[in-house]
Amino acid sequence: MKIVAAGVALGLVWTVGMSAQSDRNAGNAEVAEARAIFKQLIEINTTDSVGSVTAAAEAMRQRLLDAGFPAADLKLLGPNDRKMNLVARYRGKQGSTLKPMLVICHLDVVEANRSDWTTDPFVFTEKDGYFYGRGTYDVKDGDAAAIEAFLRMKRDGFVPSRDIILALTADEEGGASNGVGWLMQHHPEEMQAEFVINPDGGGMTTVNGKPYSLNVEATEKTYADYVLTATSPGGHSSEPMPGNAIYRLVAALAKVEKYQFPFELNEVTRAQFAALAKLDGGRPGADRMAVLKTPPDPSALKRLNENPEIYPALHTTCVATMIQGGHAPNALPNKVQANVNCRILPGHTQEQVREELVRVIGDTEVKVAYKSDGGRVTDTAPNRASAAPPPPLPAVFDPLKQVVEQMWPELVIVPSMEFGATDSIYTMAAGMPSYGISGMGMDRDENRAHGKDERIKVPDFDAGCEFFYRYLKAVAK
Repeated sequence: MKIVAAGVALGLVWTVGMSAQSDRNAGNAEVAEARAIFKQLIEINTTDSVGSVTAAAEAMRQRLLDAGFPAADLKLLGPNDRKMNLVARYRGKQGSTLKPMLVICHLDVVEANRSDWTTDPFVFTEKDGYFYGRGTYDVKDGDAAAIEAFLRMKRDGFVPSRDIILALTADEEGGASNGVGWLMQHHPEEMQAEFVINPDGGGMTTVNGKPYSLNVEATEKTYADYVLTATSPGGHSSEPMPGNAIYRLVAALAKVEKYQFPFELNEVTRAQFAALAKLDGGRPGADRMAVLKTPPDPSALKRLNENPEIYPALHTTCVATMIQGGHAPNALPNKVQANVNCRILPGHTQEQVREELVRVIGDTEVKVAYKSDGGRVTDTAPNRASAAPPPPLPAVFDPLKQVVEQMWPELVIVPSMEFGATDSIYTMAAGMPSYGISGMGMDRDENRAHGKDERIKVPDFDAGCEFFYRYLKAVAK
């Protein structure tokens, strides 16, 4: 899931220095190699329905083998033959006392129908200055950048100061065998690290094609699905009766639609708004500053709430996403169910939100249950709040500042909150500080991740690969 909202956390926003801009691109051979890796990944279908993450993991493992990485350091681990994860270890200096760093990036992609797209989603297509294909932005661009960085560092003869672990994984977008979660449960020894870098959570925001901010994920909302169920006795449709389950469920969903979870700024979003107020200026900037006051300015909050890209930063959100019910066109329904998907602000539990939905619906005949990632439905939900935002580790942010200085002078580095969800939830829960960092760019007014004709600008991909190579090398010096 790659939905990045520009923000800042922990007071860490800065404008990098005025040093001369370095040449941001690799040599022609390395650019071609990165694009070839990208093409190979896009054209391997890794959807949950019919694809194979294993095929992509094996292809990337072979590239690393061909570059001279020992087979023993390139492990394929997973629950079944379609969902094997690649865990590659780039060995650091012998005798190093530094704990490894972990890079996680998912290989799976969401479904894509050929009939919906202008181009074939599983054919890597270059057109009008863009690369098209499912996963070009979420997040096979990050997979390709990570593999290319490993290959370039190996050719450089680079020996990192600590082990670099790269996990390319399954089921981040859906499916019952989440790769990072599965690895943390079944092979924790392969994943232990001092900190985690996740290209799925960060990225470059551009405005009219020009770099605007480099967004670094510092926290994220919690994902939760709830099943709303209404039942009724049923009967023949020629004899309608009160308590029709469809009407009852529709009434409950209407209440959910109208309900607004309380306005709330956390440590991340409070600082995020302060930073973006300076970047945006004008009325948008003034409104951001106005809601930082106690109490927030109601007119400014109303205007910000009307922006669908800002609203999720201020509230927990719940929305109906699926509905099913009835068994015949001429019969009253016995049972009707709807799925309500929620994205919960940090500091709140899934059970607290379930209880709030029960209160809002106010109908004891509509049951609100929790559905786990594996599809199990239970009467109650987990009652553990999400992990607190990690500290801004110098080992992570000092090299980041250095590389941004080289590539994009005057660019603002802006830690952010992820509105969706990434696999960092598993590493954060294990106590490993996790940060979404990527140099891949996308214009502020365009986000086709999960949608039709997903794409990335060709120069943005090239620059993103160069950034990640420089960044990994700087972190591991």
